[in-house]
Amino acid sequence: MDVLISAAELADRFSDVRLLDVRWTVMQPDGRPAYLEGHLPGAVFVDLDADLADHSAAGRGRHPLPTPDAFQTSARRWGLNGGDSVVVYDDWNGQAASRAWWLLRAAGVSDVRILDGGWAAWQRFGGRIATGAVVAEPGDVTITSLDGLASVDINEVAVQSKWGDIRILDARASARYRGDEEPLDPRAGHIPGAVSAPTAENINADGTFRIPAELRERFNALGAGEGPVTVYCGSGVTATHQIAALAVAGYAATLYPGSWSEWSSDPERPVATGPDPI
Repeated sequence: MDVLISAAELADRFSDVRLLDVRWTVMQPDGRPAYLEGHLPGAVFVDLDADLADHSAAGRGRHPLPTPDAFQTSARRWGLNGGDSVVVYDDWNGQAASRAWWLLRAAGVSDVRILDGGWAAWQRFGGRIATGAVVAEPGDVTITSLDGLASVDINEVAVQSKWGDIRILDARASARYRGDEEPLDPRAGHIPGAVSAPTAENINADGTFRIPAELRERFNALGAGEGPVTVYCGSGVTATHQIAALAVAGYAATLYPGSWSEWSSDPERPVATGPDPI
């Protein structure tokens, strides 16, 4: 699976791809003002909260997956047609763009790449920049399911946690995994049996992904080579970055979309604290 594209490679293919700008961070969820100030020419803005989540789905975490119908509506509004090649990017080291990458791959769009290093890498490359909004001609892409990539619900994760036959990776910062702090969700700690695997360790200082050999070494040390892997984070956003990094390393992984925001909201679910899985 080809996951990444460099700024130089994108410049050579510029006329052949659809560009999606996914500016979003936890602290700055509205990325539209930054997009309007400057973006890759032709890039359509994607609102992560509106387009890549279904906030009407109560009790399933802070960013439940959208329905296939809703996601199709969004993708057509972005101008996507069947067979299109798509490049997604953000200004957060790929952590928001990976959510769009995961959903599009899950929806059956076969050629989706993350711009390695995102907006910053494009600027370092000296690529052309446009301002203002881009309104695409409506596309015709058909999305009937989000089953193209694996995902699990809270009950399936509970079974995995109990029996330990699947490696569960927690992509949040180490302090949140240990339970030292919890700025967003009801309880602090981690799913029992999960291993701490902060997303920040997937990238270099410039925000690009580490090379495949380094990522394989990282994930092998976390047990990814020993069997199936499930990944969660706070709300199912940055976990997709972990899944992208695993794919770069040559491993497939399953997403738990509800993630810690769903698990910690259920008082019946056990919580572990400290640096160890259990």
